[in-house]
Amino acid sequence: MKPNLAAAFITSALAIALSGPAHAQGEPKVSLQVVGNLGITTQSRELEQPFWTKDIPAATGGSVVASIKPWNEMGLKGNEVFKMLSQGVFDVGTSQLGFVAGDAPINDATDLAGVSESLEVFRDVTEKFRPTLEKYYESQLKVKVMGMFSYQAQVLYCRNELKGLADLKGRKVRTSGASQADFVSYFGASGINMAFGEVQQALQNGVIDCAITGTLGGYKAKWYEGAKYLYPLPINWGAGLSAMNMNSWRKLSPAQQKILQAEYARLEKAVFEQNKREHGIGLACNTGTGACPEGPPAKMVLLPISPMDAQLRREALVRQVLPRWAARCGAECVKSWNATVGKTVDLVAKAN
Repeated sequence: MKPNLAAAFITSALAIALSGPAHAQGEPKVSLQVVGNLGITTQSRELEQPFWTKDIPAATGGSVVASIKPWNEMGLKGNEVFKMLSQGVFDVGTSQLGFVAGDAPINDATDLAGVSESLEVFRDVTEKFRPTLEKYYESQLKVKVMGMFSYQAQVLYCRNELKGLADLKGRKVRTSGASQADFVSYFGASGINMAFGEVQQALQNGVIDCAITGTLGGYKAKWYEGAKYLYPLPINWGAGLSAMNMNSWRKLSPAQQKILQAEYARLEKAVFEQNKREHGIGLACNTGTGACPEGPPAKMVLLPISPMDAQLRREALVRQVLPRWAARCGAECVKSWNATVGKTVDLVAKAN
């Protein structure tokens, strides 16, 4: 190689090698305090925590770093996260939308009990309604929606055998939101509002008869120590949301903001794929009917789904869950839902 060409090559190579770090050095150094989702879950351990401790620092060339702690490890119950985020107590927060649906019914819009028969439908519904939810969170809570998530199918864990949804009559069922409570009450059950961390003991002691959560989440929380029967009909999908305080968002440069949004899109996809894989794993871990990579398999009885229950699930949605939610959410909220989710699942809600 000729000397002048060699010099040009070396100069070019150095410019390429240094362009990433040099760009990162020009960005503001930002340290974020993150409150993560439920820490016992594989979603938290395998995806959310590495996202903040490894992926984001790497993607931003070290200009954005974060410390993360799940809300349950902070002594919180989950329903306080978005309010505290709005107040600027921390920079980023993730929690379940069902936890706050009682305060603001719009939070139930993407995951009403009975609306999405599959995870794919749920994901489509979520994307359709997302712009409406983003506007609500920015205008009312002064936070920016960064990601929308879910878990595996939300199913029934019961102390005693369940022959089908109609057999819920008279039972006390822990629910994680107004929509689930409306759903079980349609069949004559009582919806009990109870923090996730209290459910395992309540099942063991007979304070409640059943509880609803994800197929793998219930295993990780050891609900099988009190619940002996698993009814795998999907009721909903445990919708969650991650948001950033708007003041914290504005501290990021345009380049950093763009990177965070791209990384969140990747995280959303990873969570979706994980949920698809883990639905069957959760069933296997709870019942011992297959390999359980998460620990010793439990010995719950996997109940057959009643042939009538897909129809009854839709009936409960149409006759009780949707009308009650529409009455709580109001005309503008319902109008947005009908134009997005309603068209997707062929339903029309009517506000009183």
